[in-house]
Amino acid sequence: MRNLRTALFFGLLITLAAALGLVVRQAPPESTVPSVDNPGPLGLRALYLYLKEGGAPVEAHRDSLESLPPDTRTLVLPAPQARAVSPGEVAALERFVRGGGTLVVLVSHAKEQGQPALSLWLELDQGPLLPTRERGLPADTQDLGGTTLDVWLPAGAVHGVKSLRVSRDRGVTVGRPEAVPLAGLENAVGLWRLGLGQGEVYVAAGADLAENRRLELLDNLRFWEALAARGPLRFDEFHHAAAPPPPLSRGIWVFALQCLAVGLLYAVSRGTRFGAPRPLQPVRHRSSLEYARSMGWLARRSRVERELLPELAHGLRQLMHERLGIALTLSEEEAARLLEQRCGIPARHYLEARAQLARALDQPAVTPRDYARIAARYARLEDVITGRASFSPE
Repeated sequence: MRNLRTALFFGLLITLAAALGLVVRQAPPESTVPSVDNPGPLGLRALYLYLKEGGAPVEAHRDSLESLPPDTRTLVLPAPQARAVSPGEVAALERFVRGGGTLVVLVSHAKEQGQPALSLWLELDQGPLLPTRERGLPADTQDLGGTTLDVWLPAGAVHGVKSLRVSRDRGVTVGRPEAVPLAGLENAVGLWRLGLGQGEVYVAAGADLAENRRLELLDNLRFWEALAARGPLRFDEFHHAAAPPPPLSRGIWVFALQCLAVGLLYAVSRGTRFGAPRPLQPVRHRSSLEYARSMGWLARRSRVERELLPELAHGLRQLMHERLGIALTLSEEEAARLLEQRCGIPARHYLEARAQLARALDQPAVTPRDYARIAARYARLEDVITGRASFSPE
């Protein structure tokens, strides 16, 4: 028993240590938000720090797009998902572009996380799946899940850019007639340019061009350097944070206080006790003697079933087999002889009890008195066989 307890104790300690080790080693999941504050593979922290350390005027815009600083030259919307771009902000973006600004829209790959107002303005939709191509990557570089886009029209910010490295996902389509595809693969387009007034809009499929994991691959960084050279560049961070819940108005608070006052008044009016409470009734439990008398009354009214007598004989033979080794297949005479040899009960006594049971079975009805007499005789035989009593003739 001591060894078993020791083994269980050490097993419990090992289980707890393994569980604690898994908790300690389990790292928090990496963020998938394309934010300049996210240093993970899908974040834009590396691009932000690279441009800022290089002397480019780069900032994170954390307010509504309707309050965009007037000196902004380029604005980047990196796949906003947490908050929708409002129609008012879309109108402000159109004024910004037509006034000479550059807007870079990185469309989210997830269709259910789209921006309705922005998609309606630019007529955005998902395009075909980009094929897989590893052309241009160094031999010692692996980019699982990525593909290489060819630059079809090196104009604007992609002047001098030959190929871009993006995720192998769906492309994007821009339905406006003035939109021009700049880069893609086969029939899938990954980058569009749209000229509006004195400015331009670049639409890319996903935030892959700016992500930390692919920023240094192929000519991705040259695209951003060309945009930063135009002047102050700002990344939209306002739509990466969920909108706060609206504050409760004063009218709601007044209504809640009125409901509380009415509820308290109802509780006081309905909860007043009229008179003293009723005394508790003592609980009287029935005694064991009452249960015994009830069982005796049931026994007197019940009838003895004939099937109980053969069970007495079968139970005794089973006990003789288990305790004395007397086989069940032997005849009653042979079993009585062996019982006398091994237990001291005369064979005549056992055979008389068996004959008494047989006579009772031959009767039309078995009375409770006959059954009690036979059951008592068989009980004495069982006591002698089990050693609880010694044999004495009746």
